[in-house]
Amino acid sequence: MSTQRKSVLGRGLSALIPKAAQKEVSIYGEVAQDRGGVGIIASIEIERVRPNPYQPRTDFDPKSLDELGRSIVEKGLIQPITVRRVDEQYQLVSGERRLRAAQRAGLALIPAYIVDVKSETELLELALVENIQREELNPIEIAHAYQRLIGEFNITQEEVARKVGKDRSTVANFLRLLKLPERIKEGLRSSRLTMGHARALLGLNGEKEQLQLYEKIVGGGLNVRTVERTARSRKSRPSRPHGHHGVSAHNAEEQLKRTLGTKVKIRGKGGGRGEIIIEYFSAEDLERILELILEKRHR
Repeated sequence: MSTQRKSVLGRGLSALIPKAAQKEVSIYGEVAQDRGGVGIIASIEIERVRPNPYQPRTDFDPKSLDELGRSIVEKGLIQPITVRRVDEQYQLVSGERRLRAAQRAGLALIPAYIVDVKSETELLELALVENIQREELNPIEIAHAYQRLIGEFNITQEEVARKVGKDRSTVANFLRLLKLPERIKEGLRSSRLTMGHARALLGLNGEKEQLQLYEKIVGGGLNVRTVERTARSRKSRPSRPHGHHGVSAHNAEEQLKRTLGTKVKIRGKGGGRGEIIIEYFSAEDLERILELILEKRHR
């Protein structure tokens, strides 16, 4: 990826689109057919658009899509989708909700901004940034997208934060949500609880307590401050495993990965001995991990 392209990702997809191409498009006849080139808006055939395999958004409300489709038929598409050329087809970069709505409305053509995206990493970055800026992703979708950037493209939390224009702590807080039980993650997807509620639940000792308090949040409409106070009071009574064999090496490895936000490997050497290998990716990452370990030690 070029230096120029790296510098604009933190400002979002709009930084890659020249002002001349950011005009509103309301009538398909105003947009010329694609004659080649990049950095242009062209009218393209919907059936030639392939999905984005790195689309961070997974939840699409059918009723909302139908409403958008009717609006597109009546008023046109205000914001073009963004695509890149792949062979004789197009691959979606961003705008899947608009594309799906146009398909449901039975349209054959759609205005698209055609960009030059050379890598799979950049494809995910652009889709993620655009969806975050439009506030179209729920917290779990954002967390999974961050996790994919880290896991599939071998980059650090610090690098993810820089690419999407967020603080590293923000990225870390989203990733921690993936440790929650599936029922609570579904509550986040459906907006039954907020990010603040979820962060408070993460402070509890284990899945059972998290689910118990989650049910009270949903059933009783507890606010975030109340949940935080309840979580703090319960955390002051920590539960401990009974005996050395209460925690397996595998479980300990998974707990350390989630706590430290990096790759951890535990290797047994026999006789109850072994070693713990903790990966770090920069001096800043090492400092972050050390702070986490010392914080746990001095509690």
